[in-house]
Amino acid sequence: QSWSRGMSYCLHSESHLDTGPIYVRENGKLHMVNQGAGSVQNVTPKARPFSLFSRSFSVELCMNREDDRARRQRTDHFIFTYTKEGNLRYSAKSLFSLVLAYISDNVDHIDSLIGFPEQIAEKLFSAAEARQKFTEPVTGLRALQKFTEAYGSLVLCSLCLRNRYLVISEKLEEIKSFRELTCLDLSCCKLGDEHELLEHLTKEALSSVKRLLLKDNSLSDAGLRRMTAPVRVLKKGLENLLVLDLSCNPKITDVGIGYLLSFKKLNCLDISGTGLKDVDAVIKRLQMQIGLVHSKVPLKEFDHSNCKTEGWAEQTVLQWEQAVMEAMKPQDNLRSRVAALHFYGKTHRIEEVVNRTLVEPETKTFGNLQFYKENVENCHLPLKKEVAGSHELKNNKKRALAEQERERTSKQKHLCLTVEDWDLLNTY
Repeated sequence: QSWSRGMSYCLHSESHLDTGPIYVRENGKLHMVNQGAGSVQNVTPKARPFSLFSRSFSVELCMNREDDRARRQRTDHFIFTYTKEGNLRYSAKSLFSLVLAYISDNVDHIDSLIGFPEQIAEKLFSAAEARQKFTEPVTGLRALQKFTEAYGSLVLCSLCLRNRYLVISEKLEEIKSFRELTCLDLSCCKLGDEHELLEHLTKEALSSVKRLLLKDNSLSDAGLRRMTAPVRVLKKGLENLLVLDLSCNPKITDVGIGYLLSFKKLNCLDISGTGLKDVDAVIKRLQMQIGLVHSKVPLKEFDHSNCKTEGWAEQTVLQWEQAVMEAMKPQDNLRSRVAALHFYGKTHRIEEVVNRTLVEPETKTFGNLQFYKENVENCHLPLKKEVAGSHELKNNKKRALAEQERERTSKQKHLCLTVEDWDLLNTY
């Protein structure tokens, strides 16, 4: 029989292995194969100890290679290092690091972080940022909102989006989620009067902005009227604004400058490159109503190189920019098509649009219209300072501070009002 010949061949070829008795079922009956002669005997199997694996058998544990995420989660619990002798050593991670990694992987499911310790929240934010959780379209926004609601300026106190109009268009909702910003640089973004981000500037979430740079944004008088309406009517919005840059917006005229008079706390203003008709009248008006004096030298407050992004989300903004640049890479293929059109004698007008970048306009020296308040320190200093006279400048500042303190104390002595004086003031 074919099965008996094949079985006997198998037995003789592997006779050196202790395979034990072999049973074959034929016609519903169980037969035992005799290892010596290869014959078949119809006997009942005897109970004998049987080992599943031989002594030389070895096992290798293989993870499911398709599920990389599950494998990473299993091996992340250990830290593998090498000793001086070259031996592999592993140690278990701390419970805090394991919990931090788990929460950062699921950071979008957090209900609230209000009242949570700031030190632990910063580590959690960094762990989620390293996993690029805030770059995801929907879950990233939800996670970022939980941090900004609880920690405000700690997440981001200064945001520089200068010349980053693509980041603004792609991550507008994320940018609007930042609260308690003190500095916002939107220079050279060509936003216009109707942009949603400019409307967001009037909201209560950005009432803390003290430094606002809107250079070269195609703004007009209508945009300034809309931006200053909460301050003029409700005394809210950008009421704490100290520095404002509106340069290189030629559609802003004398009428638009009139809306800026509601910013009573304004210390520095730049309206160079605007469409003013009567410059002398505007200079006198700013000086008379809000105390701003025309500066003959460029002010350091409008040096855009000093503005930068600061806070926990500094790297997050850089990740957004890198993601936008990666998305723009396929457009490089347009150059070959444009070159082909030129080769065949055709002109392509889109080439200008593709290769064009927003170039920051330069204002001429004679058109410098920067203003400052004389009684405010560190605002009217020129952009370029001499190093040799730095000690003398510090001494002058100390003397000025001492004189101001003396004047303030003397005024307090002379301005002590009696009860009758207060009753008289309350009648007005």
